Amino acid sequence: MVAKVILTVLHVLFSLGLIAVILLQSGKSAGLSGAIAGGAETFFGKKKGLDELLGKITVYMAIAFAATSLVLVVLSR
Repeated sequence: MVAKVILTVLHVLFSLGLIAVILLQSGKSAGLSGAIAGGAETFFGKKKGLDELLGKITVYMAIAFAATSLVLVVLSR
């Protein structure tokens, strides 16, 4: 019973963290300048540093979210 409550709290924290990390990432085409420039920004290597870190954090948060989802389903049976 205590493990289920702890997993539920972790699940909620992972979901909120995943939403926050996704919203912090820059889009593929950032507004009108992205439409005009096309793929030139990615060609010249603009995606560095913070965007790469946020991408890695997103992957780990998504894996943790999926894992807690599966464990909670198994515990609910």
